[in-house]
Amino acid sequence: MHGAVKWGLGGAVLAGVLALAAFPAPIGLAMARLAIDARAGVDATQELPEGLHVALCGSGSPLPDPTRAGPCSVVIAGKHVFVVDAGEGGARNMTLMRIPNGHVEAVFLTHLHSDHIDGLGPMMLLRWTGANATVPLPIYGPAGTERVVAGINEAYAIDGGYRTAHHGPAVAPPSGRGGTAYPFALPPRGDGTPVTVLQRDGLTVTAFRVDHGPVDPAVGYRFDYKGRSIVFSGDTAPTPLLVRNARGADLLVHEGLQPRLVSLMEQTLRKRGQPGLAKIMSDIPGYHTSPEAAAAEAQEAGVKNLVFSHNVPQLPTRAMYPAYLGNARQKFDGTITVGEDGMVFSLPAGGKGMELRTWSVR
Repeated sequence: MHGAVKWGLGGAVLAGVLALAAFPAPIGLAMARLAIDARAGVDATQELPEGLHVALCGSGSPLPDPTRAGPCSVVIAGKHVFVVDAGEGGARNMTLMRIPNGHVEAVFLTHLHSDHIDGLGPMMLLRWTGANATVPLPIYGPAGTERVVAGINEAYAIDGGYRTAHHGPAVAPPSGRGGTAYPFALPPRGDGTPVTVLQRDGLTVTAFRVDHGPVDPAVGYRFDYKGRSIVFSGDTAPTPLLVRNARGADLLVHEGLQPRLVSLMEQTLRKRGQPGLAKIMSDIPGYHTSPEAAAAEAQEAGVKNLVFSHNVPQLPTRAMYPAYLGNARQKFDGTITVGEDGMVFSLPAGGKGMELRTWSVR
């Protein structure tokens, strides 16, 4: 009898499989229509209230993490869209989050480490073809940005020619391909005086030095719009320069490296005969900030909300978040969030609160 039941269940499953196999194309077509209708050409930013917003299109680091793209944040100020850093996978996540790549007006680079620029090629390409752009994408950054942009422009030059030939100059205008670098000067090392990088329709973007030595220059950014403010730390060790420039901000998006977890990685790599990678793990805490130290900085600066991005090491499960944060929550009176790809933080104009929503990156 038991065998008969098993056979009956198996037969039912087999019948179902055969039924699906009899007309897979209609089912697949219906699913494709639903998926396309849900994403293609949709602009999710239209649902946002007037104000200042940041969407995490990449909250990871150079360490491979299947749940996080490289460092990349989208800032939306009213109808204007900007990107801070362009890590690998960031442009792809923007598309999945239904943020039109063609709407990006400029990219701001915090520094020129590979994980902050290795998604620039796709970012330029998708913005160009997504907007039928007739001028290259403006890319602001510290000294050296011009070399990086020139190199990526050259790397994509052949591809760009193919796309114009295939789609025509109305869709892919040759004049709009690639990017144009706008490097800005900074005060001497150790001087945290901010410099104004861009002003547009009530938005002011300032850059300020941080401490990521031997990487120099490295900067953070502050966005001020209609009484709301967002600060990006960039990659940095703890520094009073950040505290000064984050003073009173509504939201601080700060990098975070948990030394205890990185030390575990170092020990494991040494045991497995990989001294080079172990040495890297022992080096990197010195020019990054622990979650606890970042929380203390946020408290000193009077910041209201703290979000961790550029999370090190990998955090493939939320069960690791308490170990990553350590005692950070004891050092900061505001809200702390471990950033994840797809998170969107909104600061409505004229208000005081912050709203959190999530846009899928799957």
